[in-house]
Amino acid sequence: MDKIFEYSCPENLSAGTRVKVPFGGRVIDGFVIGVSRTSVYPAEKLKPVFSVFDEDTALVPECLTLMHEISSRYRVPKAAALRLFLPSEMRLGKVREAYKNFAVFKTADVKLSASAKKQAQALEYIAAEKEKEFPVLCDMFGRGAINALVEKGAIEIDKRKISRSPFEGLQTKTEQRTLTPAQRAALDNIENSDKRVHLIHGVTGSGKTEIYLNVIDREIKRGRTAIFLVPEISLTPQMLSQLRSRFGGAAAILHSGLSAGEKFDEWWRLRSGEAKIAIGARSAVFAPLENIGAVIIDEEHDSSYLSETAPRYSTCDVALMRAKYNGAKLVLGSATPSVETYVKAVKGEYNLITLTERINKKPLPEIIIADMRKEVRRGNNSAFSQALRDELDATLNSGNQAIIFLNRRGYSRTVMCRDCGYVAKCENCDVTLTYHSEDNCLKCHYCGAKYRMLSACPECGGLHVLYSGTGTQRVVADLKELFPAARILRMDNDTVTGKDGHYKILQKFAKKEADILVGTQMIAKGHDFPSVTLVGILDADMSLNFSDYRSGERTFQLITQVSGRSGRADDKGKVVLQTCAPENYILRYATAYDYKGFFENEISIREATNFPPYSLICRVMVTSDDKENALEVLKNVYFAIEELRAQNPDEFYFLNKMHSPIKKIQGKMRYQVLMRLKGKSLLEKIYDIAVKNSNNSVFVYVEENPVNLS
Repeated sequence: MDKIFEYSCPENLSAGTRVKVPFGGRVIDGFVIGVSRTSVYPAEKLKPVFSVFDEDTALVPECLTLMHEISSRYRVPKAAALRLFLPSEMRLGKVREAYKNFAVFKTADVKLSASAKKQAQALEYIAAEKEKEFPVLCDMFGRGAINALVEKGAIEIDKRKISRSPFEGLQTKTEQRTLTPAQRAALDNIENSDKRVHLIHGVTGSGKTEIYLNVIDREIKRGRTAIFLVPEISLTPQMLSQLRSRFGGAAAILHSGLSAGEKFDEWWRLRSGEAKIAIGARSAVFAPLENIGAVIIDEEHDSSYLSETAPRYSTCDVALMRAKYNGAKLVLGSATPSVETYVKAVKGEYNLITLTERINKKPLPEIIIADMRKEVRRGNNSAFSQALRDELDATLNSGNQAIIFLNRRGYSRTVMCRDCGYVAKCENCDVTLTYHSEDNCLKCHYCGAKYRMLSACPECGGLHVLYSGTGTQRVVADLKELFPAARILRMDNDTVTGKDGHYKILQKFAKKEADILVGTQMIAKGHDFPSVTLVGILDADMSLNFSDYRSGERTFQLITQVSGRSGRADDKGKVVLQTCAPENYILRYATAYDYKGFFENEISIREATNFPPYSLICRVMVTSDDKENALEVLKNVYFAIEELRAQNPDEFYFLNKMHSPIKKIQGKMRYQVLMRLKGKSLLEKIYDIAVKNSNNSVFVYVEENPVNLS
């Protein structure tokens, strides 16, 4: 229900406050979005607000403005838009401030009996310490002894609010780096340009982060605030470390990996103005800051900045809304900007800043291509080319470190029967299962379901069950056989647990407690390890085979980003890129670090074929537990859009209805109406069609230029 309701309220209530109100015989939570002295309804018909959640107003005035923009832009209820600005546990009232009781020494001038030895010991201890956490003191000397000292006035209990700050023991670097001439010029360019959006296109290691920190520093000195976004949760501790070293407690972290208490406290530090800088992944764009001076989006090309759940927002679009509201700068940065972003920069819509050299003047790492077709012909059927083995051997012997990248977790990609061709699939999703050797089970990477490993084929009873493809687990197992003395870490969704999971693995590697780090795309960007001189990229052309118009762009970005982890300090870096298609033009551009060549080729193809940015891909998804219901709604949606095309034939390049490539996820059948539009003029009507046809049994929603077309 997307309506505004009126209630009578206390005099001091203000817009942005969270309240409990009576609603249809229930008591529900709501947001106050406005206060008026008059109402169109008779006073006796207005029900009163039951209670107020927070002493301070939860939502800043900007949130209410953005509520209308987001609700209108992405066609979601206003309440759904407002929820983006509050952590879920906080919305549900499941988390509050945390307090601790401290025992504080008051006086030793009390009478203790000769038998009260525990009281005497405790008094002597607390007199020396001055104060101690009450539960700790009770554990040491017994609750009875401590309570007796409280009653006698020797100590008193002080209840204090505590801050549940994440990464308390985070190591910070205190050195302030001197800007290079190129960095100084970039900073001045951002400062003096009259454009709202600035794109820093800089090669890996060119010092983009230092520019971001200086932009933030200037805004903080002006009394303003800043938001700093990174694409992966794994990057937040590294960036938080740099922010804390420069700005101390003014930096607060916001992301989904924190505990409910940590999120609550960090959120209120930002809301109260105690913290001035929000650092986090996508959701931190909704940080409760006022008077924002700069929004930074690092690795702006990354697909994680697009939400795949309602509201399906673009982080860059929301950041631009906030920048316009506050008169702030929006700074985007990447070594491989998205084609859509770079077009705007080239055309002058964005301010383009280019950094062509690493700050240490060292060359970008040499990329060696290993043709895996030749390896097979030589009898090498392993996941490692001879070139990669040789380079790994040399790296380990020199005392340096290596990163092995494979964007597939698990031990084996598929499990297949050699006798009849049966492939193990998930019962709930139309996808193959992945074998995980550590648990000796099959897992679905879409719904998380686990299955017992097959001892025989369920179709034909055959015993010749094969593992096909390689995952990170198997890579680690194979590396241990090849290099038994090497210390190996693995980083993927299976090994990263808890809010500190990423940080602990990366810290171990940074401290050189491991020689090789094997991982998926979470190790591909942003990390800076001075001792890494070799990167191995397995199955480099894997992403080229996806039926997606962006597959070439994503492959180029991934190779460039992963390669950039090598040779960031004094020693020269190398990259071994393993492929079965060495002649592919995308790999040719990537190995030469030729972004401009890649861009010019890619943009000419997009223009000739009318793909984004020369069109808008729009997908209306229809999902349901019931196939017949889904098909009926699909037809209604398709016919309505077909009628829209008949009225506006020039606005459509393509329109069709079909099964989604993955036909079922989590037990829900998936169908789609896919179209390519000339622009956004019909989007509102398409959203209207989706909203009209969505019901309790069939969910219909719209995606614009979806991240994943499967």
